[in-house]
Amino acid sequence: MTAKEVLGELEAMGDEKVYARNERNGAGKEQYGVKLGDIRKLAKRIKQDHELALELWKTKNLEARLLAIIVMKPEVLSTTQLDEMVKTFDVPQLADWFNMYVLKDHPEKDSLREQWMNSENVWAARSGWSLTAGKVARDNEKLDLDRLLDRIEAEMPHAAPQVQWTMNTALAQIGIKSVNHRERAIAIGEKLGIYKDYPVSKGCTSPFAPIWINEMVSRQKD
Repeated sequence: MTAKEVLGELEAMGDEKVYARNERNGAGKEQYGVKLGDIRKLAKRIKQDHELALELWKTKNLEARLLAIIVMKPEVLSTTQLDEMVKTFDVPQLADWFNMYVLKDHPEKDSLREQWMNSENVWAARSGWSLTAGKVARDNEKLDLDRLLDRIEAEMPHAAPQVQWTMNTALAQIGIKSVNHRERAIAIGEKLGIYKDYPVSKGCTSPFAPIWINEMVSRQKD
């Protein structure tokens, strides 16, 4: 398929309610309002096509970029390309998919993680902290968790909302995964109170770190 053909299919799948929801979440006019499930179905038909993915990314269309994330080959992207892509995000969904499908298993993720955690670009910083949360969850033996908690305690109250979300995820993961740091992680969450009143659907876990930590630890015991 060509990029033009893909855009035509995406446009045909547009939904007004999804479009409006995307707008509320920060998306601009460069979108069609396509359901995420429909994007995934289209990706299955296309399979991997890195050149097509790069063409779709250039369009700046939200759904085209989400589709590009699934069909591209992450391992062939250079750190320069990744840095440029990350800094052009405009909505959390795009950032989260990029982390899940591209950054999470990229061979240079650790060097990028450390670079982006200190970036003034909010989307790069969000990605850096997202990668850090993932590293805490999977392989935290070489991380200085005390230093991370120091940074979270000092910086999270004043961080941009985009960054605050993944810093909070890192805080929760430290409390969940490290028995020695659990008490302090919960105390920081209680002190900051971030997401304490965040609305959640029935059956979902609150993003408020103390609740999140205690819930996940309780599940591990069960």
